[in-house]
Amino acid sequence: MESSGAVPYVQVARRAREGARLVLRGVALNALLAVVKLAGGFLGHSYALIADGMESALDIFSSLFVWGGLRVAAQPPDAEHPYGHGKAEALAGFTVALTIFGAAAALAWQSVVRILHPPHVPEVWTLPLLVGVMVVKEWFSRRLLRKQNELHSSALKAEAWHHRADAITSAAAFVGIAIAVAGGPAWASADGWAAVVACLFITANGLGILRGSLGEMMDTVVTAELEQSVRSLARSVAGVRGVEKCRVRKSGLSHLVDIHVEVDGALTVREGHAIAHAVKEALLGGTLGVSDALVHIEPAPEQPAGMT
Repeated sequence: MESSGAVPYVQVARRAREGARLVLRGVALNALLAVVKLAGGFLGHSYALIADGMESALDIFSSLFVWGGLRVAAQPPDAEHPYGHGKAEALAGFTVALTIFGAAAALAWQSVVRILHPPHVPEVWTLPLLVGVMVVKEWFSRRLLRKQNELHSSALKAEAWHHRADAITSAAAFVGIAIAVAGGPAWASADGWAAVVACLFITANGLGILRGSLGEMMDTVVTAELEQSVRSLARSVAGVRGVEKCRVRKSGLSHLVDIHVEVDGALTVREGHAIAHAVKEALLGGTLGVSDALVHIEPAPEQPAGMT
């Protein structure tokens, strides 16, 4: 059975718009925190805090990439993109990863300079500032992850972990500043070392985003649990005796399914077509986020005589 165009892309668009609105709120949050961190870093003589603030400023642009990817992914299929625009979400994540690597390299270079030529000891009041940043960032990260679990968005997951990485880099900055404050001028380089640690976390975060985005762009296999759920849902349709083959790939906020189901070989073409249509409707109407399915009918193996 060939795929039809009747599709729950309205639901896909709705989920994409919900995710995009939440990402924009993250943009506003990052803008506010970038100003606070950079001001605190310059006034409090902390390069770790300046590095943290620069990452928040970069997060604004990376979040806008994610927002744009979600907006494009919300568009329905057209003549040039018959499977929809879901890959735009993965492309946005890939772009975010590249910007993260560039920022980490620049910050690492400046951190080494800071270690070799340590300036003033950071001010003690920068510590409670960082605590506040960590709390806010972790709260927003969890909010994004809850929405990601609802929308099944790889870009939103990348955005959530981006915010969590920001909280981690703030924690690294907190440790470095605390050591520098407690140890005095002899330990002033600890602030720079904390910035190096922050760069490592930023790079690790970028690698995670890059891996997930490339996996989706290359149609990496979905989890065994999801494939098994698709098979079970297809087998539950009246007239289906088994599932011979099943392939599922993620495309943005939804999944595309190619499935071969087994039916009684004595059925007419019309009867087989009706079963294929029922299988497709079950997949599209389920809770697995399937936006399109190609259902192929296979005759079920004949049972040996005497078996029921």
